[in-house]
Amino acid sequence: MSTFIEHIVKLTDHRDRDLLELTLSKALIDLLPLERIVIARVVREEGDGRWLEVARLDAKGGGRVIDPQRVDFQSLVKLEDASDRLQCLQTRDLVEIAWAGPQGPRITMLPLFSDSRPEDEGVLELHSDAPLSPDSLLLVDALRQIYRNMYTLLEYSDRDALTGLLNRKSLDDAFYSAVLENLDGVDVSAAPSGAQGQERRHRVPANYWLGSASIDNYGLISDKHDRSTVEDMLQRVARIMSNTFRTYDRLYHFGGGHFGVLMHCPDEALVLSAFDRFRANVEKYQFATVGRVTVSCGFTSVEADDSPGSTLDNTERAVDFARRCGGNKACSHLGLARRGFFSVSSPVPEAAATA
Repeated sequence: MSTFIEHIVKLTDHRDRDLLELTLSKALIDLLPLERIVIARVVREEGDGRWLEVARLDAKGGGRVIDPQRVDFQSLVKLEDASDRLQCLQTRDLVEIAWAGPQGPRITMLPLFSDSRPEDEGVLELHSDAPLSPDSLLLVDALRQIYRNMYTLLEYSDRDALTGLLNRKSLDDAFYSAVLENLDGVDVSAAPSGAQGQERRHRVPANYWLGSASIDNYGLISDKHDRSTVEDMLQRVARIMSNTFRTYDRLYHFGGGHFGVLMHCPDEALVLSAFDRFRANVEKYQFATVGRVTVSCGFTSVEADDSPGSTLDNTERAVDFARRCGGNKACSHLGLARRGFFSVSSPVPEAAATA
C-alpha cells in the first residue's frame, strides 16, 4: 500500500487539471477501507444540469475515467434524479446513506469543493462496507484540500486574467492530452507544456472541432473607447460565450478580440449551429457604451495531421472569409474548402453565402 506522503507527491506532480480527479480517486481507494469511489461533476447544456461521473474506481480492480467532451449529454442522470448528491452539493456538507443498519454498508458523500463556480461543482462519493471512522474522514478532508489547492493553482495558470476563460497555453495542453490519443505506443501525457518549436502529429479521434471568434472592427472600437470600456466589452462577450456553449466545451480568450472554442460534437451542422447561436447572442446584446457589437466565427475539424497551430490557421481563414463577406457570420472551413473558396487566390465574392 502506498503511503500518504507518496500520494501527496502524486497529487502535486500534475500539470493537467483533468488528471487530478483520477489521482485523488487512486489515493483514497488505496489509503482507506473503500469498496468504490465515484467523483461526479455537474455539466450543463442550455440551462439543463446533469451528473457526469468523471471518475469511478473499484477496490477489486476496474473502473473508468470519462472525457467530459465525449459524453452523450442526454444519457446522463438529471440533477434532481440523484437527490442525495444534489443535497450534498446544495448544503456543502456531508451526506451519509445507510441501507443495512447503523454499522452496515453505506455511501458517504462530500462536496468536491467547499465553494465553487457552477462549472466546478462536484461530489465525492465514497462506498464502504461500514461507517468511515473520524480518522478516515480527516484523511479524506486532507486529500480533498490538497486536490483543491492544486486545482486552483493549475486553473490560475490556465486562465486569462481578464475574462476568466482559458488562455492560449492551455489550448496546446488540451489539444495534446484531450484530443490526441495514445496510439501507436506514443505517450501523449508526457508531452511538454506548450510544445513550442515541436509540432507533434498523431492520429486523432473523430468529431473534435476547434473554432475561432473575432470581434468585428475590434481595432476601431479600441481606438474610439478607453481601456476600461474595451475590457468591459471583452468580459461581456466572454460571459455570453459561457452562457451559449456547453459547460464541458473548452472556451478560450487568445487576447484582444480573439476567442476560441474546442469541442467534441458528432455533426458539423451542430457545430455551425452553436457558433451561429453565439454570433446571434452577441449581436442582440445591448452594450451600453460601445453600442452594437458583432463577431465573425470560423471553425474546422481536428484532422490526423493537425497541430494546434495549423488548426488555428484554418479557423482564422474561415474567420477572414466571414469578415470579407461583411462580418457577423459563422463559417465552416471544411464547408468553404468543399466549395473551392480556398483553392483560388481571387477575392471572395461579396454575395458568397455562409458555409
